[in-house]
Amino acid sequence: MNDTKKACDLCGLTVETPGFTLKTNEGDKDFCCEGCKGIYQMLHEDQILPESEKSE
Repeated sequence: MNDTKKACDLCGLTVETPGFTLKTNEGDKDFCCEGCKGIYQMLHEDQILPESEKSE
């Protein structure tokens, strides 16, 4: 088993909780918390790809 943990793409802390991810022009970005994800969205809103919309 590989114990390599990802670092937050904003602050650099270890990503302990899954689910704070954004799809961008540069690929998927992982964040340690909702705060880092939100700040990244504000600073890089032109690079965020729309989330896939669910049909009906």
